Amino acid sequence: MHNLAIALSRKGFIVTGSDDEIFEPSKSRLAKQGILPVKMGWDPARITPDLDAIVLGMHARADNPELARASELGIEIFSYPEYVYKQTAGKNRVVIGGSHGKTTITSMLLHVLKSAEKNTDYLVGAQLEGYDCMVRLSESAEIAVIEGDEYLSSPIDRRPKFHLYKPNIALITGIAWDHINVFPTWDNYVEQFKKFIDLIEPNGYLVYYTGDEVLNELANNARKDVNCIGYDTHSHRIENGKTILHTPSGEYPLEVFGDHNLQNISGAAEVLRLLGLSDAEIFTSLQDFSGASKRLEKVGEKDDFLFYKDFAHAPSKLKATTSALKMQYPDKELIACMELHTFSSLNKKFLPLYKGAMEKADRAFVYFSPEVVTHKKLEALSAADVKEAFGGTNVEIFTESDELLKTLKSISWKGKTLLMMSSGNFDGIDFAALSEEIIESL
Repeated sequence: MHNLAIALSRKGFIVTGSDDEIFEPSKSRLAKQGILPVKMGWDPARITPDLDAIVLGMHARADNPELARASELGIEIFSYPEYVYKQTAGKNRVVIGGSHGKTTITSMLLHVLKSAEKNTDYLVGAQLEGYDCMVRLSESAEIAVIEGDEYLSSPIDRRPKFHLYKPNIALITGIAWDHINVFPTWDNYVEQFKKFIDLIEPNGYLVYYTGDEVLNELANNARKDVNCIGYDTHSHRIENGKTILHTPSGEYPLEVFGDHNLQNISGAAEVLRLLGLSDAEIFTSLQDFSGASKRLEKVGEKDDFLFYKDFAHAPSKLKATTSALKMQYPDKELIACMELHTFSSLNKKFLPLYKGAMEKADRAFVYFSPEVVTHKKLEALSAADVKEAFGGTNVEIFTESDELLKTLKSISWKGKTLLMMSSGNFDGIDFAALSEEIIESL
């Protein structure tokens, strides 16, 4: 929401806003743009007839007093994705959907389009190097690249966000059940992707990962006027810890690695070809793509020690990330840590989907906070429940972050890789400080 506010302000709109609490970095960014609310909280007096529109974020509840006042005055109310669509309606909209890899592919597209000097509007879900705002909306851009999240649009609009963007080009990376609190069954979750495909503009394109059986079926049953283009893991080799792409226009060494990234590159390339770029332009630019923030991001290294962090938390993401590191550095012992933090991951119904998700790690540490389970009003979990769900003899369970940190500091890290995976922060573990301490001990 704060990125959208900044983007609209930069476009020349008069932007005001309200919230009951604003955290960093949103607070500083809004202040720098000159649109930080003077005081926190909700005040119906802020809602006046001269407002053209209200954009409603997920944090405001349906009974919000400002929302009620806007309804009384008949002011048009938009969800976040509705308003993004309104601002991009005349553009060639590229929407990236899927249960994983959305941010990375969106980042890849922006990286190449920027290199090719293609004027592009965008919406991306993570901080990218070289960008000070994650939303851009302009009059001049003919292309809009949008990360299409499947979560709900607003408290009064229960449609998934990506149902509102109506893509000219849609890409789906794969389907792995998530957001169990919103989509209570697998079939219900898959149905959202079917609807997304149904909402592609007439004579539009669907680019999809062919390694996903369910996605293959959805593509095969797409409307006849939708042009379907499948992609798979890009041809490559690994040489001295470096992944090198094989392409008709030559070989290209990469900064990123792992099958998921190679699939992401393959999918991104198909989209970029549809936008008129050549293979040489695409792959030359992707050589120095170093990944999206928090997506398999290197924290530190020294000699034969490596430390990576990743936003991974769903089963498919854990499997992909651990496999990627083990494949890239087969001679190093991999110690992988993950935090059960989301509503889905802490749900007993969902937990069995983690079976074997960290089997590629030599040692797998799983942390969860019983207090977070209670806070989310979920059924209590025991360490034994989690251990049984993950399976394997390599899994160790922690319910205190201090104990996990103590264990990590006790390990001799020579010849090893440390991987920390979470959408949270392991209750405050400072990765940079931990990396520094390990490196000093080597």
